Amino acid sequence: MEALDQLLMACHSQSIKPFVESFLHMVAKLLESGEPRLQVLGTNSFVKFANIEEDTPSYHRRYDFFVSRFSGMCHSCHSDPEIRNEIRIAGIRGIQGVVRKTVNDELRATIWEPQHMDKIVPSLLYNMQKIEDVDSRIGPPSSPTGGDKEENPAVLAENCFRELLGRATYGNMNNAVRPVFAHLDHHRLWDPNEFAVHCFKIIMYSIQAQYSHHVIQEILGHLDCCKRDSPRVRAGIIQVLLEAVAIAAKGSIGPTVLEVFNTLLKHLSLSVDFELGQDSDGKGSLNSRTKESDEKIVQNAIIQTIGFFGSNLPDYQRSEIMMFVMGKVPVFGSASQTVDTSQLGDLGTRRIQIMLLRSLLMVTSGYNAKSIMTVLSAPFLDPLLSSSLTEDSELRQLVLEILHNLIDRHDNRAKLRGIRIIPDVSDLKIKRDKISRQDVSFMKKHGQQLYRHVYMGCKEVDNVHKNFELLYTSLALITIELANEEVVTDLIRLAIALQDTAILNEDNLPMSHRCSIMALVAAYLNFLSQMIAVPAFCQHISKVIETRTVEAPYFLPETIFRDKCSLPKALDKDDKNLFFLTHKIAESLGGSGYSVERLSVPYVPQVTDEDRLSRRKSIVDTVSIQVDILPGNGTEDKVNTEEITFEALKKAIDNTGLEEQEKEKRRLVIEKFQKAPFEEIAAQCETKANLLHDRLAQILELTIRPPPSPSGTLTITAGHTHYQSVPVYEMKFPDLF
Repeated sequence: MEALDQLLMACHSQSIKPFVESFLHMVAKLLESGEPRLQVLGTNSFVKFANIEEDTPSYHRRYDFFVSRFSGMCHSCHSDPEIRNEIRIAGIRGIQGVVRKTVNDELRATIWEPQHMDKIVPSLLYNMQKIEDVDSRIGPPSSPTGGDKEENPAVLAENCFRELLGRATYGNMNNAVRPVFAHLDHHRLWDPNEFAVHCFKIIMYSIQAQYSHHVIQEILGHLDCCKRDSPRVRAGIIQVLLEAVAIAAKGSIGPTVLEVFNTLLKHLSLSVDFELGQDSDGKGSLNSRTKESDEKIVQNAIIQTIGFFGSNLPDYQRSEIMMFVMGKVPVFGSASQTVDTSQLGDLGTRRIQIMLLRSLLMVTSGYNAKSIMTVLSAPFLDPLLSSSLTEDSELRQLVLEILHNLIDRHDNRAKLRGIRIIPDVSDLKIKRDKISRQDVSFMKKHGQQLYRHVYMGCKEVDNVHKNFELLYTSLALITIELANEEVVTDLIRLAIALQDTAILNEDNLPMSHRCSIMALVAAYLNFLSQMIAVPAFCQHISKVIETRTVEAPYFLPETIFRDKCSLPKALDKDDKNLFFLTHKIAESLGGSGYSVERLSVPYVPQVTDEDRLSRRKSIVDTVSIQVDILPGNGTEDKVNTEEITFEALKKAIDNTGLEEQEKEKRRLVIEKFQKAPFEEIAAQCETKANLLHDRLAQILELTIRPPPSPSGTLTITAGHTHYQSVPVYEMKFPDLF
């Protein structure tokens, strides 16, 4: 063997051709012998041959036998540990030699054929499993040192595996990766999955960056194949996907982005389905609870992967993913659901909603929106707020946290954490910029939606401390990021409306809930007054808070949100010292140049279809506004009469159509009063009142005594000869609005 090796090394490239066939035949005979030393000698000789570069390719030479034989040596089970180790090292070095020899050959594609990769890759992985402390590796797995290569089969196998993957090209990448899945499945290495994670870290760091999406697609495909496997196996595969995505997100991942999210969301739905269907398997309750817990591991792994992947994408792709995930959130009553929840029922649909919103929360984390108008566009904002109007406090919390991620562009949330009365807001060092034109436009278009969301959210009976804290933070962030003079006025109207809700209690809320709303309003108005820095406004707010501290501490957040708090039996509506008063706020702001006319207009939430979609009683049914606005300029004095015909009777019988028309009419009226300028509303109401005066005076000989002030009472007295002169209608002017 020494003589043959010297002869081999002495041959130059021009004269080696005739010698090779005889040489390889001899090496094959040595490898077939049962003598370990001869096998090692044959392998060493082959490795020397593999390192010789040949000028011209050999079209007839094949290495099938050597691949099979070297792979078999990698699995040696010799009784002597030292000899077994030596044979395995020889087999790994032989595979390394075959790879080097064939990759440099123009016919190198033959080594990448599945029948060869199915032998080479498992042989290397089998030896790599011996590496200790695999899960302690952080970042790219370290390359083996020169001394370790010769002594440790595991380290040598890992080095060969890296080299093999580093030589893979676009066309043969998948053939090298698929045997990895077969090996991990066969040896049940997905649970626990430390070795699987280590393998795919090596793969992702060894291949060329532009091929990363191939590996991710293979992992997704294998996840689909294992969708019926145990939860821990699926969780192991998803965690491997997370590690691969973490590496690939730093480079190019090509067209895989939506495929990753689509597959993960599909498996999230499947996991919820499996979890809710565990009781039907007929097994013990303990087993069902274990499976349910395992499914939660799968769901958390999916959410973590979605969030990590999304947060590592560039902004333009992240906004697309936010829209994509939001489009998957099921909405009650909507026919355009992209996630099939028909078999899950209400409980399953609610679980899917929460899971998807948790994913969306992670995607939006750290996202710095340059333009609120772009990121909170109607196609995204509408379904987000619609899904929040459900009787699930956790779901509402998620929606608020997502809004905070997107609205808070200066990282002020940490400073606002905890609902409390802040003595000096300037100590928080709030960061803010001048309100941009785009932000003003956004609030004109979507401000009413945000106000309505806060208003409706405060009235939810199942609210806990965290809900009120997040609602307070929402109001504070809107003030910091989006509030101009007009928005400040609207926010004050909203706060007063919430206070009135707690005082009047038309929704029959428990006392603790009413006190919590009062505390929320106090904390927010204290913050707002210091942000706009109007001394008279701050003085009024401070005076009310001081009075509450002495007489009604349960109206302050520091008291009501403690575990044990004594509550009043009733709220005294006449104790004005404890409440924030609209007319005093208007007086204080009016002196500083604020337009306070709109403060006298009570806030009424905007009417939308969200109530129907969220299975709630429509706000139209709870708020009755008996006000109409004449079309045009109101100068027409024509009495409309309708001829009684068959068609008219048919329309009268068709109650459904009339109800829809009535609802639409009410919606337009409310929207008009919410969005139209105050002067326009006042002018139209004045026209309406004059017309009403003329008509009723003609018919009933009415005497109309106008009020002495806008806050007075309008009295209409009937003076017809057949009636006693009594007030038949009284109405306070603010009720008109």
